[in-house]
Amino acid sequence: MEGKANGPSENQAGRSVSGPTNPMVTPLLNDLYQFTMAYAYWKAGKHDERAVFDLYFRKNPFGGEYTIFAGLEECIRFIANFKLTEEEITFVRDSLPGSCEDGFFDYLRGINCSDVEVHAITEGSVVFPKVPLLRVEGPVAVVQLLETPFVNLINYASLVTTNAARHRFVAGKSKMLLEFGLRRAQGPDGGIGASKYCYIGGFDATSNVAAGKLFGIPLRGTHSHAFVSSFMSPDEIIEKSLKSSDGSHTSEDFVSLVQTWLSKIQWSKSLHGIFGETNQSELAAFISYALAFPNNFLALVDTYDVMRSGVPNFCAVALALNDLGYKAVGIRLDSGDLAYLSCEARKFFRTIEKEFGVPGFEKMSITASNDLNEETLDALNKQGHEVDAFGIGTYLVTCYAQAALGCVFKLVEINKQPRIKLSEDVSKVSIPCKKRSYRLYGKEGYPLVDIMTGENEPPPKVGERILCRHPFNESKRAYVVPQKVEELLKCYWPGSSGGDYPMVFGDVQCLNKRREDLPTLKDTRERCIKQLEQMRPDHMRRLNPTPYKVSVSAKLYDFIHFLWLNEAPVGELQ
Repeated sequence: MEGKANGPSENQAGRSVSGPTNPMVTPLLNDLYQFTMAYAYWKAGKHDERAVFDLYFRKNPFGGEYTIFAGLEECIRFIANFKLTEEEITFVRDSLPGSCEDGFFDYLRGINCSDVEVHAITEGSVVFPKVPLLRVEGPVAVVQLLETPFVNLINYASLVTTNAARHRFVAGKSKMLLEFGLRRAQGPDGGIGASKYCYIGGFDATSNVAAGKLFGIPLRGTHSHAFVSSFMSPDEIIEKSLKSSDGSHTSEDFVSLVQTWLSKIQWSKSLHGIFGETNQSELAAFISYALAFPNNFLALVDTYDVMRSGVPNFCAVALALNDLGYKAVGIRLDSGDLAYLSCEARKFFRTIEKEFGVPGFEKMSITASNDLNEETLDALNKQGHEVDAFGIGTYLVTCYAQAALGCVFKLVEINKQPRIKLSEDVSKVSIPCKKRSYRLYGKEGYPLVDIMTGENEPPPKVGERILCRHPFNESKRAYVVPQKVEELLKCYWPGSSGGDYPMVFGDVQCLNKRREDLPTLKDTRERCIKQLEQMRPDHMRRLNPTPYKVSVSAKLYDFIHFLWLNEAPVGELQ
């Protein structure tokens, strides 16, 4: 099952953009102070002043040195359908002080995002602190009403995508990663969002059926311990027949076939004495599941005892299925010493293949779950294991290691006048003015540095030396001769300032800007994987990663510090 397009389907292109995935994402998904500021702007006659805001974050999450940008598609869906209903306006009126004038609510009735312009980094990209993920330009009151929804839609999306990418990095490219977090997620929206963004971050499938329907993400899942323990013995299995995979014949008593194989395994030369009597209720559960899904038989083997019952019972059922032309999938381990048990199970499978001449039995898939996280994956790698797939839930979808990414939305220009936000904490000082951002690549093909410039500065050129400066530390600077230059911010919502034209997808030219199409979910996932592969390994490592350099041009550096000195009050000592 392939990922569906994030944007509108082909027959919608040029006509409309679907609304947000979650219907609760409306203009009221906002902090009250956005509406109080909007009223104050309106009251002061400033509401239509042209403002530019940057959405960015200040620090990479999870102690790492990279972040994956996600959530853009939902932001575009939101602004494409931004309109307050009469009911919403009535609620806003009731929530504000009674002194607010009626004219303001007439103003709210008329606003939409046709005069808003959004430039953004492509979703699924590797991104770094201080570099704007979105640059939002438009009437100041309208853009303020976008702040809280935008930050909400990007914060968790980028955080959980990054978490998924980090788990993928530790697990390695060859392992299958399954997102099993729905039951532990923070509510339905957290569960749906986690499934989507973990898929972008490199996971292969989800257990979340709703996410599978909404986004076309592959689904995986078998049975729980409850299914195993719900059976008492094979005697309660009523329908015992199973037709062969090619339909040529039928085993009238599949239960007896399984029991015959279990006896053969128990008394085989290589396995004799490894286990005794297996749990019969577990065997009954496995047989029933195999009868229901002969082509997709994967058994949870740790309900009673993995090596003395679960694995032998699974092998007996798998061998019986093999007699009828079916191939079992494998086992899942959900407790115990996963490294040891996976190795022992693999040895058991290897012995079965050799003893009974069943080609490929050694390669039965072993899936592990049980509160896995980055640290446990790393530990399993160091111990040595035979796990083929990992089912990861709680620590993944809740982003247990870090609660939030900490995105901010800062005014950088109004009426073409640059603005700066100062702080005693230098990390919280904003970078003023409307900017352009570039990624400079070196000879080996790795990104070297991201650089921000003023909007009207000439862009960096391949082969030409450019001075890159730390925004706030005058001693940190370096010349770079880029072998490739990539502009990061692209126009995803062109607005209509300067002319009237329809808001459409496709290759339309708006104010000399091409509006970028939203990629499919599959394309976004592939971009994420490709971007991570392009990164220098020392930026990616779990322990003590090398910080990636984020810089400004020499001209922007000088302007930042000029504006800083101009805006900061001068103290006086008595």
